[in-house]
Amino acid sequence: MSYSFSVEERFLKYVQIDTTADPNSESFPSSMKQKDLAKVLVEELKNLGIEDAEMDQWGYVFGTVPSNSENKNLPTICFCSHMDTAPDCSGTNVKPIVHRNYDGTPIVLPDDETQIITTEKHKYLKSKIGDDLITASGLTLLGADDKAGIAIIMDFVQYLTQHPEIKHGDVRILFTPDEEVGRGVEQLDMKKLNADYGYTLDGGQLGDIEDETFSADAVKITFHGISEHPGYAKNKMVNAIKLASEVVAALPKDRWSPETTSDREGFVHPTAIEGGLEQATLQFIIRDHQTSKLEEYETELKRITESVVSQYPGTSFDFKIIEQYRNMKEILQEVPFVTDYVEQAMIKAGVEPKRTIIRGGTDGSRLSFMGLPCPNIFTGEMAIHSKHEYVSIQDMQKAVNTLVELIQIWKKHV
Repeated sequence: MSYSFSVEERFLKYVQIDTTADPNSESFPSSMKQKDLAKVLVEELKNLGIEDAEMDQWGYVFGTVPSNSENKNLPTICFCSHMDTAPDCSGTNVKPIVHRNYDGTPIVLPDDETQIITTEKHKYLKSKIGDDLITASGLTLLGADDKAGIAIIMDFVQYLTQHPEIKHGDVRILFTPDEEVGRGVEQLDMKKLNADYGYTLDGGQLGDIEDETFSADAVKITFHGISEHPGYAKNKMVNAIKLASEVVAALPKDRWSPETTSDREGFVHPTAIEGGLEQATLQFIIRDHQTSKLEEYETELKRITESVVSQYPGTSFDFKIIEQYRNMKEILQEVPFVTDYVEQAMIKAGVEPKRTIIRGGTDGSRLSFMGLPCPNIFTGEMAIHSKHEYVSIQDMQKAVNTLVELIQIWKKHV
């Protein structure tokens, strides 16, 4: 079936719209500029004939490709990607560069020639020789995470509108803000979304299907020191910053940390320390694929904190645990066909499927527990959150083909 892909053109347009999330903001979305992309997507959806395309007050973009099947009992399938980019690296003034027919040699990024993308540093790159790659220019991230996913979904919508002979049930489109700061579905109205099953397009390597994430908590420890004038503080002052620092220094050196773990191993990771003499706060993220292990980590972290603080009479601490998300495998194992259908779709699209785990989370983690079982599908986005970020145009096109096959498989199995 002939088709002229639009994923490259769309992607190049989207990455030039700054949508960096702000982890320090209390607004939603955390940065209003995310709505700039949302407005563009609503307009493009309407141009594709999606009559109900809209952005709500929170910046969520919704749209429906209506069913064209005689079977009125088909489930509604949602495809979701996030619009924001990570605050870890600048997303302002992104200059995408297309490298046609990549030959395997180092890619020197022109705006900072110290930024060199090589097959030695990026092993997946070796398999992309002959592909057309897109990078940034060396000063910013690219934004393939997750504008590759958005471009894929938009191209998929275009494909369905141009090929009405493909019969399918209702297809719901969802683009979310603030996934990168862990708030992607915080304000989402599930009744408005009105879907039965879903898929996020936010994965990496060609063929990856991710149906297992970390379970995640955050911990905030507030230390209360003893304030005295520094000129007269001998045997009186206890600096809260030093209490927090001692706790960090007491953490295990050979385990627990992101830099010492891999695969399904969890970690306890300090992410921020701030404050002053009288009060200081220490923030952690706690991660493991087994939800039950989070409590083990938190109990041990609290024990370490108590051990440090107990050495300084008159000081104290508060220990607050905040649930973030849970391993979506706990939900998806109850509906294994949702992931199985993706494997079948990839095979039909000529892609070798690979089930993998995420050492992190996606919008799909929380969506699964909100009633929308939602595994994650590859986009080709690689070296995310960095100036070396890149994506293969061919990987994105194969993801479009996968979605086309997937929506037909849903029709056959119902």
